[in-house]
Amino acid sequence: MIYDLIIDWYNAHLNYGTVALLMTVESSFIPFPSELVVPPAAYKALQPDSGLNIALLVVAATIGALLGAFINYYLAKFLGRPIIYKFADSRVGHFFLLDGEKVAKAEQFFRDHGAISTLVGRFIPVIRQLISIPAGIAGMKLLPFTVFTAIGAITWNIILAVLGYVAHGQQDIIQQYSHELSLGLVVLGVLFVGYMVWSALKPKKKKD
Repeated sequence: MIYDLIIDWYNAHLNYGTVALLMTVESSFIPFPSELVVPPAAYKALQPDSGLNIALLVVAATIGALLGAFINYYLAKFLGRPIIYKFADSRVGHFFLLDGEKVAKAEQFFRDHGAISTLVGRFIPVIRQLISIPAGIAGMKLLPFTVFTAIGAITWNIILAVLGYVAHGQQDIIQQYSHELSLGLVVLGVLFVGYMVWSALKPKKKKD
């Protein structure tokens, strides 16, 4: 299986560069779970002779996530909505486990929640990899896109790094708890968006 080959290669060449590389892949339209990248690296970074620093590891993973997000953002921005959907429904798109329904789901999430969805979406499976596409299609400004994506990515990577330490690199445990944390973070994200909307719409008190 191709995942097994990639994981074997990754474990044999685990460093900041390979972490950034695979997180770039994970954050683009190519499916590769971040749970297989950050937790094992974080666990290794805590070993005395690893030569890795866990803080720099999180930074490398976040840089990779940003690069992958930029790939999706700019492809969507310059190719446009019709071509993106056509690619998603093509044989090549299906090879990358894409389809129009998944892209539409990410686009609907972006329409429902606006710019903040590029942060909240980083915690949702499937949406995490594709949320940059509707942002690019909509022409979201680069600075807020970068800021929201970076905040979401670094938060997720810190969580995965902690899981890697707690679970001692055991993938089944990591995937179980990362899913539960995803659900919890989605709830927090929805509450945060609700608070922002309430703050914007609530009547302002008149000054005496």
